[in-house]
Formats: sequence, structure tokens, C-alpha cells
Amino acid sequence: MSGPDNEADHELKALLVAPEEAGQRLDQWLAAKLAPELSRSRLQTLIKQGAVLTAGEVATEPKRKVGAGEVYELKLPEPEAPEPMPENIPLHILHEDEALIVIDKPAGLVVHPGPGNWTGTLVNALIHHCGDTLSGIGGVRRPGIVHRLDRETSGVMVVAKTDTAHRALAEAFADHGRQGDLERAYVALVWGKLPRKVGTIKTYLGRSSSDRTLRAVVSQHQPDAREAITHYRVLETFGLDSSGEALASLVECRLETGRTHQIRVHMAHLGHPLIGDPAYGRAFRTKANRLEEPVANAVNAFSRQALHARLLAFRHPLSEEVMRFEAPIPPDMAELMRQFASL
Repeated sequence: MSGPDNEADHELKALLVAPEEAGQRLDQWLAAKLAPELSRSRLQTLIKQGAVLTAGEVATEPKRKVGAGEVYELKLPEPEAPEPMPENIPLHILHEDEALIVIDKPAGLVVHPGPGNWTGTLVNALIHHCGDTLSGIGGVRRPGIVHRLDRETSGVMVVAKTDTAHRALAEAFADHGRQGDLERAYVALVWGKLPRKVGTIKTYLGRSSSDRTLRAVVSQHQPDAREAITHYRVLETFGLDSSGEALASLVECRLETGRTHQIRVHMAHLGHPLIGDPAYGRAFRTKANRLEEPVANAVNAFSRQALHARLLAFRHPLSEEVMRFEAPIPPDMAELMRQFASL
């Protein structure tokens, strides 16, 4: 059995299994090595298509256990033509040059097409705005996307326009700024008063056992568990409940890792979910009914999680200049904060 043909037309990656990595599933090991450039689901597809070889043999089973000292070669096909169609959707552009574009994404805008959202996404808007200049990587043209924000999270995003920029930014996001200049800061409006003004949340996140579409704090031994670290700082507190504790807090969160729904899960884990969070703050819905008017109405009318990506800083992949972008808190979240401040 042989791998994909036309080898000269494919990019080849060779990866060595370290002793401490032995025993991991092939798809999970590759995903950890290649994140965020390639997703685990994309790698599973590539494995089944015969794009992964070891010792000259094709490895077609994603669940295969890797062994220490083994070398796996991954052949990446050329990017396919983009399936999403261009759409004239307005973009709030903070910066644009030949390598990248920085935008202030509004709440409600989905980043990438998917089930139920094949049109009206950021990718559709980018294809219209940038045309053929967007980068494609990993065998699927995913226009410049190196990181994401949830649909109902607003704020700063950077999008690559060339493969060179894409790779450099992907590496920076994979490292989460530990050794580079990447910096990300979010602001969240959460229920109650946090236990400390400054703190670090360090857990493992994996799929929730009650709802596979959600994440949860899990044991590090769960197969899909991934370490998640959030540093937080309380910026402001609002109102007092009957026991004299704050009703809500404005919190700055800085990510050391970038897991799906990380801030939302971590704040809920502390017992202080984001106001308006329909997934992780459902148990707190009734708290709004105990608030004074018009604050109660403002909370009930706020239909998304109160989370905003305020700051993004990174080293430009071409000029190597450290660039820093901030996006003001959007009007809907600012109004919610104003209502809480009136208590």
C-alpha cells in the first residue's frame, strides 16, 4: 500500500516521537505537534487518506499508538479551492498590509463556515475583501484563520494573507506567548465577586460528559484532556447583594493556553460564570430576577456571553515589529456595565 501520489506536489513534515510521548494515539499526538495549523479532525481525515507514513508503511488508523523513536511523515496536499463564497459583509478593520489584516469582530459573527452557518461568516467577508490573496494551509483553504473567537464573543482578531504570515502567526499562537511577543487580553463581566483580585486558574479541559458540544474541567487522565491556564485580574466590582458581596465583577483574563471556551469554562468553574452565557451560566439565569429594575431587564435582554477580546499584540511576521491593537468594549456590553454600575 502506498501513500498519496505526486509526492513532489506535497509538503512533507517529519516528526519524531519523544520517549515521554510514547503510547499516545497517533491523531492526538499529531494534533498536539501541529496545533493550531491542523485540527485533530483534519488530521484524522489525512491519516485515513494515507497521508501519514512511518518506516515506509502507511499508517491509516488514527487510534494507533505511537512508539518512542518512531518517525512519522505527513504529506500535506496542496490547498483546495475555497468552498465558501465571497459575501459583501462590512468589516471593522484596525490594520491591513500585504501580510495580514486585523479586525474588530462584532458579536454574532461566526468565524468559519460550518453546519448551520455556511454563509454570512467572517471567512465569507474576508474572501470578498481580500480576494485571492488569502493563505491556504493543510490541504484545506481556510482563509488566514490562525485563531478564533466564539460567535458571540467580540474583539480583536488577526488574519493572515500569505502562507508565510500564516505559519509565523500559527507558531506564535501555538506557543501562546510563552517564548515570544504574543499577548492576548479579554474582559469579561461575571456574576459575583471572585475569591481573589488576582489569580491563576490551572485545570484540564475536555468534552463534557453531559453535552458533547461543550467543554468541562476534567481529570488529566481523560483521553481528550488538555491543560488550560488562565490568569485573571479583577478590574471593577458592581453593586452589593443582601450579604454585602458584589453582584458582578469586570475581570481581565489573559490566556496562557487557548482551549475551546476556556475563559467561559474557567469562570464557571470558579462559581462566577459570565453574565449572559447560555451554555455555562444557565444555573444563574434566575439571579437576574432578583435584581432591581432596569438592571434586571438589561440582563435578561443581553443575549450573549459578556466577553470581549480587548487586546492583541504580536510580532509582525515580515517587519518583526511588535504590533499592538485594542478594541473598545462594544456598546451592548458597555451598557450592561453601566446598568450594574448604577446599583
